[in-house]
Amino acid sequence: MLLRKAAQDEGLLDAILEDKTVSTEIFGYHCQQAAEKLLKAWLAQRAVHYPKTHNLQALAELLEAQGQSLPTDLADLDQLTPYATVYRYEQVPEYTPLDRKATRALVARLRSFVEQQIKPGTS
Repeated sequence: MLLRKAAQDEGLLDAILEDKTVSTEIFGYHCQQAAEKLLKAWLAQRAVHYPKTHNLQALAELLEAQGQSLPTDLADLDQLTPYATVYRYEQVPEYTPLDRKATRALVARLRSFVEQQIKPGTS
């Protein structure tokens, strides 16, 4: 279910990737939501209880405690956390630009990696 829900966020991201009428906050929020659901799917598959949190670093640390870690090319994932917390209710500061294509690619790499870690149909 979590993989399917993340795919819904990803579908929206693909639809609005070039749409400048959609704010950076909304785009970033759905990137964060997809990443959160992907990490939670991996945790669920490993039967790890996770808290209700939007903090991607906290979720990654739970995985690390299980001997599972993200590859270095996904190290920037935590930059998305503020989009589900602070920036959800406040404007993104001008000094925090979001490269939509690069961020969408980051989420796609996370999906690919998580799918390699879990068996299909288990989350």
